[in-house]
Amino acid sequence: MTRRLTAAMVLMVVAALVLSGLVTLYLAARSNATQTRTELVREGVGLAAGVQQEARSSPSGDPAKALRSLLLALRGPFRLDGSAVVAVLADGRVFDPVTPRAKVVLPAGLTVSDLDSTALYNLRTVSGETGGVVFAAVPYDASILILGRTRQVVQAVVLTRTPPSAWSTAGPWFLVSSLAIIAVAWLVAYRLGRRFVSPIKATQIVTSRIASGDLDARVKLPAHNQRDPELTALARSVNSMAEDLGRVRADERRFLQSVSHDLRTPLTSIRGFAEAIEDGATEDTIAAAQVIASQARRLERLVGDLLALATLQARRFTLETATVDFGAVVSAAAGAFSPAADELGISLRVDAPPRTCNAVVDPDRLSQVTANLIENALRYAGSYVEVRAGRSTYEAPPAGRSTPPGRWAGWVELSVVDDGPGIPPEALSRVFERLFVARPGPDRPIGSGLGLAIVHELVTAMGGVVRAESPTNQGGGTRMTIHLPAGPPSPAQT
Repeated sequence: MTRRLTAAMVLMVVAALVLSGLVTLYLAARSNATQTRTELVREGVGLAAGVQQEARSSPSGDPAKALRSLLLALRGPFRLDGSAVVAVLADGRVFDPVTPRAKVVLPAGLTVSDLDSTALYNLRTVSGETGGVVFAAVPYDASILILGRTRQVVQAVVLTRTPPSAWSTAGPWFLVSSLAIIAVAWLVAYRLGRRFVSPIKATQIVTSRIASGDLDARVKLPAHNQRDPELTALARSVNSMAEDLGRVRADERRFLQSVSHDLRTPLTSIRGFAEAIEDGATEDTIAAAQVIASQARRLERLVGDLLALATLQARRFTLETATVDFGAVVSAAAGAFSPAADELGISLRVDAPPRTCNAVVDPDRLSQVTANLIENALRYAGSYVEVRAGRSTYEAPPAGRSTPPGRWAGWVELSVVDDGPGIPPEALSRVFERLFVARPGPDRPIGSGLGLAIVHELVTAMGGVVRAESPTNQGGGTRMTIHLPAGPPSPAQT
């Protein structure tokens, strides 16, 4: 990957150099052409002035012949490609002033149409570029003998020169600088490639180890934390993922241990009493059968809660909400636990008067939530469990619901308090997770240990909020509270 990244960066630099080189060569060529035109015009003006001065000093002489002789002598020093002397009449005709009847001979690459005869006749210099050759035509007044008569005409000295190529002037320097830039670019690209690719390779190795089950693998944070924040963030994300996976694995182990214990205890009782009946070691077979039936129901409840939790978390369930008497539903669900509480020696106190407030919930799911909260409390309580239901002072609007103005009736509240050992502060935010075992407690044959996870799923689905508080007293204690949407009051409540 380092080689690919280096090659890609070097190719980008080369492409940029080629593009900039083409532009530079074009601009250099234009600059050379412009400079050559300026030089030709200056040289032509000097020649024209010299010829005019010579003509004035010796009027009988032929300035065109003298100029041609001078041009032949200066062609080498002036680096001229070609030169000519022409005459221009008022009607725009261009002819050779030495041999008027002969065809005008111009330097190679130049034609009469390239010369603006009107501008030349008006004594304006004409210059330009044609076929890669730069030319300049500088006019001057002259008197020449044509067919035995002396006539005043405009003559022009025409000079041509090929401008130096851009490559010859800028090419060597451009080539040297390009090689130096490419070398520096390769070095920088290689260093950057190693700097960026090495942490990515290390991260890939660590993720492979994590995928193979080594959840203790961690990515070493890059040395340049401030200069490479993206690589640092990537390393931290991988490390955070590994920590989360490790925590989930530990929770799974604890969950499996808890479920295995909950399964093993009733199975041991069932197997023991079944073998006693089979061996005739017990006289009270009815009592033994009752124990077997009770433990079988406990197993059934555990398996049922596992299946229910899987269904809830997969969102494969429906709710049939209605406006119900909140206190009546809670009171009925709590009353069913009086025999179990008496058997455990725990006082179950219920304060859920009917016909005091309504709730918009699924009544069966509300009964399930109440039962799970009471089961959890009985599982850990020391001497009492308190159940209270009524109006709530909770003011936040329901999450994920759009309630029309004037239709929101507030909240109802259900709280279940026990005087058990309490929950550690660091575990309060996780007590409703499926795999989390929050607190140790006595081994009581009630509930499945999955009740709080089911409560969280059901309450959330009904638009409510659930929270845990601990401790509630100096010795510990826990309060589980749910808030559910209230319904409009019935006529009896008003």
